[in-house]
Amino acid sequence: MVDLNDIEQLRNDIRILKDIEAIKRVKHAYFRCLDTANLTEMRELLHPRLRSKMAGGHYLLEFDNRDDYLEMLANSFNSEFVGQHTGHHPEIDILSETEATGKWYLADIAMSFRQQSTTVGTAIYTDRYLKTDGVWQISETGYFRIYETVTATPEPPELTVHYLAEHGRRLPAQQA
Repeated sequence: MVDLNDIEQLRNDIRILKDIEAIKRVKHAYFRCLDTANLTEMRELLHPRLRSKMAGGHYLLEFDNRDDYLEMLANSFNSEFVGQHTGHHPEIDILSETEATGKWYLADIAMSFRQQSTTVGTAIYTDRYLKTDGVWQISETGYFRIYETVTATPEPPELTVHYLAEHGRRLPAQQA
């Protein structure tokens, strides 16, 4: 005889597993959209009331809405920038059918040709997610650094491919 409580628990467990996988896809897409400056898709990944706090060695960035955050990304991931951001070891907790939290281990390399520097480091991202109309979005995101090195790179490396040179925002020329 089949216990209806067991079937209901199985349904709930499957929903939770599907939600965890959907959240993983959102965060993986987030990192891909960062490095390709795909702000159109990034907008869909972020909740309109996004809150963010990112702490590095010499910076603290805070945002309380999606538009300001996207503007910062457009200016940072520009045509004079190369980046690699990967998120590992997801720890996702489903709090309800519409709320979740997550932690990710970030490894990143960021080369700014304009600032003539290369940053390498790791950080712990802490996120909150909201599910609206059946779609998970990041409602809060931020990180604190585990380590960060910033090295002067007065000459850009010889890149054989530079995606953002064509797809990133063009910044105004620097004043001498």
